[in-house]
Amino acid sequence: MVRFKKGSVLGYKERDITFSLLMNETESNNLAILLPGAGYTVQAPLLHYSTGVFINKAYDVLHINYQYNDKFYDDFSREELTNAIKHDVKIVIDKVLKNSTYHNYYLIGKSLGTIAMSSELERDTFRQAKAIWLTPLLQRDDVFNAMLHSQHEGLCFIGDNDSCYVEDKYNQLIENTTITFKLIPNVDHALQYENNTIESINVLKTIIQDIENF
Repeated sequence: MVRFKKGSVLGYKERDITFSLLMNETESNNLAILLPGAGYTVQAPLLHYSTGVFINKAYDVLHINYQYNDKFYDDFSREELTNAIKHDVKIVIDKVLKNSTYHNYYLIGKSLGTIAMSSELERDTFRQAKAIWLTPLLQRDDVFNAMLHSQHEGLCFIGDNDSCYVEDKYNQLIENTTITFKLIPNVDHALQYENNTIESINVLKTIIQDIENF
């Protein structure tokens, strides 16, 4: 049976940032941290089923439920939004890890979440963490450089029909053998085909199987 703990912190500019901690019935030393996209929440397929994978592996799962597509952030510059994301994720994780007994970690970032993930992987706490990059923002130098120089065992999924796919940068990244890269032809930023629902489900199944085996 899974137990739920909900909480919130005062984030950047005193904005409430909510989170949910899904905990196994018995105390776990393992934690998976899910960092969703701007509009791709933890209820969306990739993150919903990833949650199930980690619960079944006896991991607790942390959902950080920021909402950067809210009007509150409309006037933020790109730099300020980046600061907000990194700040908010850090203080949620600080709160959850305080007095915790976790030793093993996965960080799973989708799109916008890969900005915070790039920063969080620098923590000593996450030195041995595994990293799952879902449609990383390769056009951003911070994300690109974090992946290029990463020493974390990683798994990356991106489609060549994704606006965040940058071929020359991707070709540099695949030289980093600590990360296993999966380039999926013709899928978009949601890792789906535009007009083929059944094949999109098959892609989802393959990705979740790869995550389960990682």
